[in-house]
Amino acid sequence: MTTQQLIQQIQQKKSFLCIGLDVDVTKIPKHLLEFEDPIFEFNKAIIDATHDLCVSYKPNTAFYEAYGLKGWQSLEKTINYINQKYPEVFTIADAKRGDIGNTSSMYARAFLEDLNFDSVTVAPYMGKDSVEPFLAFENKHTILLALTSNEGAFDFQTKISGEKELYKTVIETSKTWKNSENLMYVVGATKAEYFTEIRKMVPDSFLLVPGVGAQGGSLAEVCKFGMNANVGLLINSSRGIIFASNGVDFAEKAREEALKLQQEMGQILSK
Repeated sequence: MTTQQLIQQIQQKKSFLCIGLDVDVTKIPKHLLEFEDPIFEFNKAIIDATHDLCVSYKPNTAFYEAYGLKGWQSLEKTINYINQKYPEVFTIADAKRGDIGNTSSMYARAFLEDLNFDSVTVAPYMGKDSVEPFLAFENKHTILLALTSNEGAFDFQTKISGEKELYKTVIETSKTWKNSENLMYVVGATKAEYFTEIRKMVPDSFLLVPGVGAQGGSLAEVCKFGMNANVGLLINSSRGIIFASNGVDFAEKAREEALKLQQEMGQILSK
């Protein structure tokens, strides 16, 4: 998917919502456990109920890898279902990969070619040769971990390295890499006060923003400091939407929560 196609979806749906498909089998409705693949049945229902309210889905691969081969098959069925039925939706493999070149090439093939995700999250710690293999894929996107929403982000990311914080060095250095126009960045909603500085460094890039909802991030604050002319934001919500109910009405309740965020986004976009 091209960036322009993503922008068009945002304009059409009046939404920049990304729904995280982080499926914990212990939290899904009990009646789904009767199915051969409960994870896929859960995802399918959530997707069918919310696809018109969001522009992106983001499965965190750990929630599938934990179940071995069956979990990987659930992931494959999920991405195939989205690509076949709702191809306009931007897909993110939240895999947080990052290794030396040959290994990264294989990770990139796995997520961007074999599974055919539109994008994948990547850790930048090993530098250019660990990220550029992901950037080589045309009309695919690499979402670099820049400033995350977790408490441990302060251990390294905001520490001064030379004359500036490490996350700033990561962002500025990444712009020099080959095919850097295919980069997006993870910036946590719980770090809203940092968005102004980040926008100065990457004014046109999309930012994937976790932390709104269950982690306490403010949508209004993120938009105030992080939005650009093309919106440039993908606001992720996972638990607050997909686990809104663990009853037979789980998909309906998920839609209600997604609708609340979409309507708030619509109001922001109209101003």
